[in-house]
Amino acid sequence: MHMLSFKEFITESEVDEASVARINRIRAGKVERRKIVSLRPGYKVQDGKLVRMTSQERMHRKMAQRKAARKRQPLLSRILRKRAMSIRKRKSAGIK
Repeated sequence: MHMLSFKEFITESEVDEASVARINRIRAGKVERRKIVSLRPGYKVQDGKLVRMTSQERMHRKMAQRKAARKRQPLLSRILRKRAMSIRKRKSAGIK
């Protein structure tokens, strides 16, 4: 009886299953149900499979996030107030 290697022990599909989550999120006022997102940093979901992002894509995403954060800064107090209101509404409706 030989000992299994790590790759043999954990198949690729099991690793993918643990690294992917299905979420519901709201975009433009509509609910995107069961959207598949990656939980592993540096990876993205493409055609239902986990794919490593190129270094160029990771750099562009990081720069875009910085730019978006700067643009969002002046609106932050309004965003937080609206979020608190919607959380209150959900609680009173018994949703969450």
